[in-house]
Amino acid sequence: MSFENWAAFAAASSILLVIPGPTILLVVSYALGQGWRTALPMAVGVALGDFTAMTLSMLGIGALLAASATVFTVLKVIGAGYLIYLGIKLFRAGGALKAEPRTDAVSAARMMAHAWLVTALNPKSITFFVAFLPQFLDRNADFWMQMLIFETTFLTLAFANAFGYALVASRARAIVRNPKAIRIFNRTGGTLLVGAGIATVAMRSSS
Repeated sequence: MSFENWAAFAAASSILLVIPGPTILLVVSYALGQGWRTALPMAVGVALGDFTAMTLSMLGIGALLAASATVFTVLKVIGAGYLIYLGIKLFRAGGALKAEPRTDAVSAARMMAHAWLVTALNPKSITFFVAFLPQFLDRNADFWMQMLIFETTFLTLAFANAFGYALVASRARAIVRNPKAIRIFNRTGGTLLVGAGIATVAMRSSS
């Protein structure tokens, strides 16, 4: 696997992770209600949840890779279309971040478990990984090494992203509730995702 391929994966993952989904809304809700102490257990729970979903997805992708080059290529094209779809959806999302403060007192272990369950058991997580990961896999390289590198990279980014969201929500609550700031954030991220999807399609057609 080339450095360029890894860098493209890391960049695309960073953009995708900051999109506010169910997991991030949960992180923000706890942080708004209980402050910065939620950051570490929530970030650990998110990383564990992504590890669960990503590992299951990678094992399935590995089976597809071994079975059929054609199916694997089709999956890559579908994944590129999925990135474009997510980008358009994010661009049109507006400025709403619907996260209500959670004031119920729970232990760090329960917060971590809650984040893990929401992340790992979200059906969209596995669907996302199955569509997203094949774009960066090299059929001629060692699959298990690629799996290790991609999972380590993504989980590190996921932990940092959740930790950052929790700190921002607890320290700068006006930002996460500012419709103008959220709208700018959504449109910037949406544009980058559409660009990533188009670039992937262009790479597929030129190869």
